[in-house]
Amino acid sequence: QGSQKRSNSTPETPRPKRTLSSRSPYALFSPNSFSPSATPSQKYVTRSSRGEVVASFGSVQGPSWSGQGGRGCTPKLFGSPEENLTKSYKFMFQKAFDVREVLSWRIEELGDALKSHHHLDDFASVSLPAQEPVTVLGQIGCDSNGKLNAKSAVLEGDREHSSGGQIPLDLSELTEYSLFPGQIVALEGTNSTGKRMVVTKLYEV
Repeated sequence: QGSQKRSNSTPETPRPKRTLSSRSPYALFSPNSFSPSATPSQKYVTRSSRGEVVASFGSVQGPSWSGQGGRGCTPKLFGSPEENLTKSYKFMFQKAFDVREVLSWRIEELGDALKSHHHLDDFASVSLPAQEPVTVLGQIGCDSNGKLNAKSAVLEGDREHSSGGQIPLDLSELTEYSLFPGQIVALEGTNSTGKRMVVTKLYEV
């Protein structure tokens, strides 16, 4: 459809008055004009992904349970007490400090794997300025709440070498790359000012 130009309204050429539509409040109110149809559509009725019982075993209508004895028995734990829960436990409850410890251990483990696989030198800190190319270790992050792109990528350094410091990344020197938030990588580049790292090489796990 082409763009419709707004007609100029002048005293010589007045704009024609609009006709009242059936949805207008000035029209006659009726349930047919304002209420949606209660009949489901044909596409919904004829859908093939409905949850239907394809097989059943035994009687499922009103099962009755009965038992005898059991008054004098006492339950015993299998295995050592350290491997069994004997008191109330918060299921799926994690402290932030414990989560951070696991993430830090994971970064160190994958950093050792990167160092041995790519034959890298010792990692440097992301916070210290370096005129020569250095290799740093950390995980990819985003400097905002939006989507990760070439302008918002930051590197959160590991705790051992960088004390968890962050630095923005300049990815213009890389010919190709594929990053996602939380990805653990080793980067080689220059950090002349200590405020932005120009990445020249990317080592992935």
